[in-house]
Amino acid sequence: MTRPFKVLGVQQIAIGGPDKARLQKLWVEMLGLEVTGTFQSERENVDEDICAIGSGPFKVEVDLMQPLDPQRKPAVHTTPLNHVGLWIDDLPTAVDWLAAQGVRFAPGGIRKGAAGYDITFLHPKANDAFPIAGEGVLVELVQAPPEVIQAFARLAAD
Repeated sequence: MTRPFKVLGVQQIAIGGPDKARLQKLWVEMLGLEVTGTFQSERENVDEDICAIGSGPFKVEVDLMQPLDPQRKPAVHTTPLNHVGLWIDDLPTAVDWLAAQGVRFAPGGIRKGAAGYDITFLHPKANDAFPIAGEGVLVELVQAPPEVIQAFARLAAD
């Protein structure tokens, strides 16, 4: 099977909990990740700190998330490993091809994510119409910017 796009690498790991201060204790204070930004969204019911491991095009985001309202959905805190984000070299092509193969996407389509890149999510659960999904894991596909695509191409060439 020929795939018309490439998964380049891990873009982010998102971790949810009821109190992001407790998440910061481990990830920032103990492990030394740098907080590089914050993001809040009423629509996504999230208050998150964006942290980083590594640098340049190989930097991986670690998002520490808590719900704005623990009683509302989405419940970003009820699954501790909320989602994994993957760099994709051509997001629109990937979405079209994956959907044609029977992959189920979460509602919302391609849109701007917290870090400013175009994103979409693969649904964690399959259904009859779309029998391929994350098998319990929410997967975020992230459009890689040109510098990330080039860096991974150089790495693959070595």
